[in-house]
Amino acid sequence: MSRRCDLTGRRPQVGHKVSHSNIKTKRRFLPNLGVVTLTSETLGRSFRLRITRNALRSVDHRGGLDAYLIKSRDEELSPEALRIKYEIAKAREVAVAA
Repeated sequence: MSRRCDLTGRRPQVGHKVSHSNIKTKRRFLPNLGVVTLTSETLGRSFRLRITRNALRSVDHRGGLDAYLIKSRDEELSPEALRIKYEIAKAREVAVAA
């Protein structure tokens, strides 16, 4: 399982650990990931996603999983999140047509 956020696409970053004597050694900055169950209001289902805590705050700020996925770009979403986004879009089209 990769250390990548399903919603934002955030990955580990590489940098330097700098000691008091200014010696630089490589280190990794890992994203703060957690497994979260988010509910889609349009589909009426729950989804388990591995997302960063910052993305969780963004989902709450935008008004839920549906609003977040509709506004996000396809390039930054994981294949699982893209599938959910397309299901939501299809369900909304059916609801508007009916």
